[in-house]
Amino acid sequence: MNAKKIWKLMPVLLVCCAAGAAYAKLPPPPPVDPVKAEEAKTKAAEAAKKDAEDLARAQDRVAERYKKEKGKATVPAPAAAPAKKK
Repeated sequence: MNAKKIWKLMPVLLVCCAAGAAYAKLPPPPPVDPVKAEEAKTKAAEAAKKDAEDLARAQDRVAERYKKEKGKATVPAPAAAPAKKK
């Protein structure tokens, strides 16, 4: 084979190798301890709740600043009551 044919086949070989790697079967994940999984789930839920509260406070600050700068005073909507735990 001359050099030009090799360079023409190079993209085909790369695609074949990439396809082979994409279809390779991965081993199953290791088993997870149920206690640790529950702790991680609880921690993630608490973090999501805190993030939601932080976002709400930031949105309130932005809304108040907008109202102050635009000179339009409106009555703020009442805050929603926290959800009851079952």
